[in-house]
Amino acid sequence: MKKATFAVAVAAAVGIAGAAQAQPYPSRPITMVVPFAAGGPMDVVGRIMATSLGEQLGQQVIVENVGGGGGMTGAARVAKATPDGSQFVLGNVGTHAVSQSLSKNPPYNVAADFAPVALIADLSLVLVTRNDLPAADLQEFIAYAKANEDKMQFGSASAGSATHLGCALLNAAIGVNVTHIPYRGGAPAMTAMIGGETQFTAISTLLSLPQIQSAALRAIASGSLARDPQLPDLPTVAEQGFPGFEAIQWIGLLTTAGTPTEIIQRLNAEINRALRDPDLIAKFAQQGISPAGGTPAEFQHTIAADLKNWTETARAANIRAE
Repeated sequence: MKKATFAVAVAAAVGIAGAAQAQPYPSRPITMVVPFAAGGPMDVVGRIMATSLGEQLGQQVIVENVGGGGGMTGAARVAKATPDGSQFVLGNVGTHAVSQSLSKNPPYNVAADFAPVALIADLSLVLVTRNDLPAADLQEFIAYAKANEDKMQFGSASAGSATHLGCALLNAAIGVNVTHIPYRGGAPAMTAMIGGETQFTAISTLLSLPQIQSAALRAIASGSLARDPQLPDLPTVAEQGFPGFEAIQWIGLLTTAGTPTEIIQRLNAEINRALRDPDLIAKFAQQGISPAGGTPAEFQHTIAADLKNWTETARAANIRAE
């Protein structure tokens, strides 16, 4: 009788363990690392996405801001995490292409340490100036910059960020050498410019649109090849005399390399479903962005292409992270 009771107990324990292992992902709250300060454009996108994705997954998605290193500090944490889908990072072209290509000793290998999940959005960088700068278009800006380059400074979200490289690429294209002032995020960089510390920056429409619309800043040119739908009357840099010039920023979700394929596929499916939700689309539109989406393979291709292109461009223009 005791043997039978013992056998039943063992069978029950095994059954419970098997049921626990069979629980669908995610069985507990998961963490989205936003590798930039709270309140910035990445944080805004992350929190909108976390709320919608949490509803889709049926589990809370906790946003954790881990700033520093041009976004590489927070990204490195996810690169080294357990590959079980419990953590993922809201990366961008800065964390997974620009900073990686400019850093002498990056804390991770983009290709080896991450599993792309889904592209969230593409954002063009916009050349914006202080509203008292005597330049209404790119040609006037170039003339002013050439006459005053030793007195000018441009701000960026951090050394090695997309905003840094966007400005540096423009400086190289127009033939000026302007001092770079890095800040702790795009919002502080823009605030500093409004306050008179710097003269210009290249910032996403997500962050700059309200300031442009209120005339606190002046938009000079869009960095995308096609005009930004949020600023349809603003000519691109390419249209204003520099064919082929492009400076854009994407935002996407990545997790740790080695994470099971079924988890990545589940996340990708729910992200794409969330990006089609009218409420999320409306919230994104209020911030001046449009949702993207797509497969992990497509996102991987975007990352690989940008890593190659930014590295080659930075070397050709002799751009370095300070």
